[in-house]
Amino acid sequence: MKVLILGSNGLVGTALVRVLNNSIKEIEIIPSTRKDTNLFNEKETKKLIIDVKPDVVINAAAKVGGILANNTNRTEFILDNLKININILESLIKYPNIKLINLGSSCIYPLEAKNPISEDSLMTGKLEPTNSPYAMAKLTAIEMGNALRKEFGHKIINLMPTNLYGPSDNFSEKSSHVIPGLISRMNKAKIENKKSFEVWGTGQPKREFLYVDDLANAINFIINENIEEDLLNVGSGQEITIEELVYKIKKVINYKGEITFDNNMPDGNPRKLLDSSRLNSFGWKPKINLDKGLEDTYEWYLENIK
Repeated sequence: MKVLILGSNGLVGTALVRVLNNSIKEIEIIPSTRKDTNLFNEKETKKLIIDVKPDVVINAAAKVGGILANNTNRTEFILDNLKININILESLIKYPNIKLINLGSSCIYPLEAKNPISEDSLMTGKLEPTNSPYAMAKLTAIEMGNALRKEFGHKIINLMPTNLYGPSDNFSEKSSHVIPGLISRMNKAKIENKKSFEVWGTGQPKREFLYVDDLANAINFIINENIEEDLLNVGSGQEITIEELVYKIKKVINYKGEITFDNNMPDGNPRKLLDSSRLNSFGWKPKINLDKGLEDTYEWYLENIK
C-alpha cells in the first residue's frame, strides 16, 4: 500500500511517519512537504497525485495556530486552508479509488454543542467566534469531500481530532496552541528566574488533549481495519481545566514562580469535549495519558528547540 502524507514535516505528519513505519501492513510512505510541492498551486498538487499514484492520501497540511493567531490572522487562516483543501480535493476528482483521510479540527462544531460533542452536532449552530474562519475552511473541506463521495464514489474519511500536542509542535510564544505555548513561555520564565508567570484567560475553560502519536495510531488503525466512516471524532475522552493544565506543566518544567491569569485575554469555548465512541466502537483507544505526554513533549522541546 502506497500512502502519501501531505504536510509530513508538521506535528501530525512527523507522527504519522513514525507510526506508519511500524504498521502491521506493508506500507510505502511518501512524505510530502512544501519543499517538493506547493499545495497552493493546483498544477503542482495534481502533478504530485499523478506522479505518486497513491492508494491513500492523508491530508495533514494546514495553516494552524492557537486562539490568538486564529483571532488575529483571520483572513490568512481561512484563505490558506481553503486553497490547500480545494487543490487537494480537485486533484482527486479523476481518481475515486484513492482513499483520502482528511484531518479537520474539533472547532468545526458549534459553540453551544452539547458535551461530549458527537459527530451528529455538525452544522447545528453558530461557531466559536475566535476561530470561525479556520473552522469554516475545515467545514468546506468536509462538504467538498461529501460532494465527491456522492457524485463520483470517492472514499473520504474526515477525522476531527481534539486539541493535539507532542513532538514537532509549533512552540512559538504567540502563534502556538496552548500546550506548546505554555511550555516555551514557562521554560523561558524558569531560565530567567521570573517570580511570576502570566497565563492568558481565566484558566477556567475545560479542554481535552490528545498526544499526537495517539492520533497517528488511530489513522494507522483506520487504514489497517479498512474503516470507511465519513466523519469520526478522535479524542482522549479526558478533560481538564486550563488552570489544572498550567500546574501540570509547572510541575514538569519545575518552575518555582507564581501563576497569575490575565482575565482580559479571550478564553474561547468554555468547554469542548469530543464524543469519540464511534471510533472507540471499532476497537481503537488512546494509549498515552496527559502526564506522560507532557513529559515526553517537554523532553523533545529541550532536545530540539534552541
